[in-house]
Amino acid sequence: MAAPMSAARFLKALQDEGLTVVQVGDWRTHNRNHKGSWGPVHGVMFHHTVTTGSAHTVDLCRHGHSALPGPLCHGVITKDGRVHLVGYGRANHAGLGDEEVLQAVIDERALPADNEANTDGNRSFYGFECENLGDGKDPWPAAQLEAIERVGAAICRAHGWGHRSVIGHLEWQPGKIDPRGFTMDSMRARIHERLEDEAPESTAPEPSVPWYEPFPGAAFFRAGRRSAIVTAMGKRLVAEGCGRYKVGPGPAWSEADRQSYAAWQRKCGYSGAAADGIPGKSSWDRLKVPNS
Repeated sequence: MAAPMSAARFLKALQDEGLTVVQVGDWRTHNRNHKGSWGPVHGVMFHHTVTTGSAHTVDLCRHGHSALPGPLCHGVITKDGRVHLVGYGRANHAGLGDEEVLQAVIDERALPADNEANTDGNRSFYGFECENLGDGKDPWPAAQLEAIERVGAAICRAHGWGHRSVIGHLEWQPGKIDPRGFTMDSMRARIHERLEDEAPESTAPEPSVPWYEPFPGAAFFRAGRRSAIVTAMGKRLVAEGCGRYKVGPGPAWSEADRQSYAAWQRKCGYSGAAADGIPGKSSWDRLKVPNS
């Protein structure tokens, strides 16, 4: 149980989790608060949109339709892994659901079957719509699934919640099937792992040296450069699933390094000249290369 984050803190929590966030119009003040309260909040809920096309999906979730005015969520997670913020406050996403499910979320325990629709979910959950037809055939790209994982972890981390504070619409309201195409148990497991992997191991003061290698500048990455920083970068790229190495990585900057880093830039949401494989500060900071 918690008061909703401020819009600024909400945005920062998502960005700090490494997400590419798109701010759409007046999202900070676009809400349905005149129809009822928002908060206290207890968890985060995911849906699928039954739509195709990112622009259309974002517009629909922002404005809604004649039978259901927008915003229809707080954020839209498109197939490319970007998070489009369309509203903040009470949103028409959860509807009425099962009070026993809500209590289980509050208690952070396994969810009972949802068999009632007697409790207002729009006041109690952050809501994210995910671009997908929901037919069980439309694919869920890896970038989109990772973004869902990061969104869930970001909000749980900000509130001090565990992974059981994350649910799907199908677990809240009888008759709903969304999100369809992956299981919420598998997604909660991913969120749990992310929260555990990044949890502080002790309360000891941080050392005076940085944990991560500062960005050395784009000019550092040129033919003939040999450095332990290049090796550390390559290992992080491999860990992120972006390695394009046949041998290595090693200390000499190479074409394989450039191709691997370009894959990381694309994973971060960059394209064209912004995904040329030469590190920039923003993508470098997100890669979190260990101090060398």
